[in-house]
Amino acid sequence: MKRITLYLLIALSAAVPAAAADYTLDVRLNPAAKTVGGSLLLEWTNDTPFPAPDLRFHLYFNAWENEKTSFMNSWRWRDRDLSDWGEGDWGGTEISSLVVARSLPAGEEGVPRREDFDLTGRMEFIQPDDGNPNDRSVLRVALPQPVAPGESIRVEIEFTTKIPRTFARTGFRGDYYFLAHWFPKLGVFEEDGSWNCHQFIQTEFYSRFGDYDVKLQVPSGWTLGATGTAQSVNDNGDGTSTHHYTQQRVHGFAWVTSPRLREHLRRFQHESLPPVQMRLLIMPDHAGQEDRYFAATEAALRYYGEWFGAYPYDHVTVVDPAWESGSGGMEYPTLFTGGSRWLTPLGSDRPESVTVHEMGHQFWYGVVGNNEFEHAWLDEGLNSYSQLRTQMVAYPEVYRTRRYFKGFIPLLFRGLPRERRTVAGESEELEKDIMGRPSWKLGPDAYGINSYTKPALMLLTLERYLGWDRFQKAMAAFYRQYSFGHPVAEDFFRVLGEETGEDLSWFWEQTYYSSNVFDYGVSQVGRDRLDRPFVVVRRFGEATFPVTARITFEDGTSVQEEWDGQGRWQDYVYQPEQRIVRVEVDPEEVVALDVDRTNNSWVEDAPSAFAAKKWALKWMVWMQNVMETYAFHF
Repeated sequence: MKRITLYLLIALSAAVPAAAADYTLDVRLNPAAKTVGGSLLLEWTNDTPFPAPDLRFHLYFNAWENEKTSFMNSWRWRDRDLSDWGEGDWGGTEISSLVVARSLPAGEEGVPRREDFDLTGRMEFIQPDDGNPNDRSVLRVALPQPVAPGESIRVEIEFTTKIPRTFARTGFRGDYYFLAHWFPKLGVFEEDGSWNCHQFIQTEFYSRFGDYDVKLQVPSGWTLGATGTAQSVNDNGDGTSTHHYTQQRVHGFAWVTSPRLREHLRRFQHESLPPVQMRLLIMPDHAGQEDRYFAATEAALRYYGEWFGAYPYDHVTVVDPAWESGSGGMEYPTLFTGGSRWLTPLGSDRPESVTVHEMGHQFWYGVVGNNEFEHAWLDEGLNSYSQLRTQMVAYPEVYRTRRYFKGFIPLLFRGLPRERRTVAGESEELEKDIMGRPSWKLGPDAYGINSYTKPALMLLTLERYLGWDRFQKAMAAFYRQYSFGHPVAEDFFRVLGEETGEDLSWFWEQTYYSSNVFDYGVSQVGRDRLDRPFVVVRRFGEATFPVTARITFEDGTSVQEEWDGQGRWQDYVYQPEQRIVRVEVDPEEVVALDVDRTNNSWVEDAPSAFAAKKWALKWMVWMQNVMETYAFHF
């Protein structure tokens, strides 16, 4: 019955409205020229109540035309050393022809008619975000007449993309090509009649769901993997072969090809989840790690599926990227890149960690297609939390790994568990910006922590506050309601409030709309003038949260004190004959967002066990780094 219910949910999800943008591509890779180009047919329906006076396209590869683009001058890249970059290492997309076709009423004989408009001469580059005239990552095309609500048009484009040496996970490395966001991509015409088509500056992507039909011509004998499933492979008789891939209901298309990739197949089977054909494309230097890649992919398929909802496609392609290709650790529809090393001992977290994370993106990024330009945390944060929880169950024993001789030789410290994800020591970074700011506007010290770390710990805190059962059901409801949708932050907050039956606005106000930090701890332990033992617990941060204080006495008994955490401090006084030997604030670590757990406990005549362990680990790692420096660099 459980299996039938899950399959029914998938069938119902297929009943969503028809896609607004479908792509048909027929292109050829030229390894000598480092280009890929050909024809693109876009069929677009204006499904908003407003007319569209123009079309706007992303030309992502134009971010790598030269050093003057907005991407190359963003905080992530402005300090990158490009002294070894040659003319052939840059990239870009050029459109040689753009024609729009509109349907006309049938003629007297009932034959459908259409009117073609060659708009190549109307193309212009715009910079809606920063006004940089040297940035050509957004193309605008004025239409001879607006596309009316409900009207469909066809856009025929001829283009050539120069493939760069890898900048940001896409490009070439020798005979290895990984291509993502490589063709002219239509922006999103929103419900309010405006185009959401940001320049490519620092964040990731946002597109409508659509159907893809793609033919890729590459050298014969090269292995190729892509979004979707292969329909055919035809030898062209000229040293090339054409691979035909199709996929419905996705918001992008990525592919990889190289003569060095080796294919392995395995099938994911689960009693209550639909089967998934897993295809692994692995580099020869990582041969022998196939089982680890497959096991990690299965772990994500299983736990994300059990907790949140089933993966809706019957296939996924896992790519083990080439050494120094820069294409590892990235998600694309039904395809993702992992990442490993030549030597990676069991008990380390490569390739498991990156595989779980990127396979997990197939759920939050691939199915719940939020706007990553503006709400990156709604994908990255949800996925980082889900990955953390999955790895706690699937890989409870993962240890710290240190690498020597420029990363080639690993040493596994089996007695030293991998550090838990924490924001300890990062309170200054948390205070620099709020999660609620559009992601593309976050600064260099705020993007990572507000897109990944803080939201993951925010959700972990909420899980511990609500309890796993309530929280899991709410997360599953969000996944179910917004599969093949485009939710924003307020949608997530609303669903969690409705499903848990709680007004959580106080929590979102402090974590999403504020940069205040959580920090509770022990302030004082002593005896008053009546010889009564007392404890003072304190709120050191600005954010508030209900916490528990556990006070343990010499006879082994203890009391649990509940504090709403609203005031700056709270004291507790006990009988004179009692003697306090231990105090713990938030002993169950409900507040995963607490930025300093070294002040959360007090032990009579001894430092906190938690604090001692933490600082011992930091001291050991520091000393180890010093020893490495003198041992291997002199």
